[in-house]
Amino acid sequence: MTELAADFARALAATTPLEWLGAALGLAYLVLAIRQHPACWIAAFASTAIYLYVFGRAGLYMQAALQVYFLAMAVYGWYAWRGTRARPELRVTRAAWSLQAGGLAAVALATVASATWLAQGSGAAQPWLDSATSWGSVFATWLVARKKLDSWVWWLAIDALIVVLCWQQRLYPTALLYALYLVLVVIGWREWRRSMARAADGVAGARA
Repeated sequence: MTELAADFARALAATTPLEWLGAALGLAYLVLAIRQHPACWIAAFASTAIYLYVFGRAGLYMQAALQVYFLAMAVYGWYAWRGTRARPELRVTRAAWSLQAGGLAAVALATVASATWLAQGSGAAQPWLDSATSWGSVFATWLVARKKLDSWVWWLAIDALIVVLCWQQRLYPTALLYALYLVLVVIGWREWRRSMARAADGVAGARA
């Protein structure tokens, strides 16, 4: 236990201000997303740009590549969440089970393909766990951008795995951030479910 604490302290001391900034911006993104505020995508874009460097330096190549996708999704999310006269603001809805089953199958196939490739002398750290969390994040992020309530369930599983992944790679601040995400994910699911219920009540009241 003492050795682990000492290792943890050394890793914290070696953590760059850039990684702390990325963690803070990532936390800001999630808090704003829970509130369904479009500014969450601005925080997401900035945090993602930082983590593109952080994960690449740690040898987590799938997580680093994932950040490029996140950058694009941050731009899309900003566009999709901001309603206009011609395009109403998105409301929270459920994702069809068939969509989620297809997403799970696609994540599994992509994980096998990329992990097998990365394991063949690429020097990648944790190719299977890295791949699974990366491809799962691709689908979960799209669900968030479409304001699907089920996205929070996906993130609960993904973030738990990322905590393990980052801890093993001694990215302790990032591991702690994702551990905090687990709490906020539960809050996010609850708040979005309430938002969906309020919207349904509003529709029912309008029809009455």
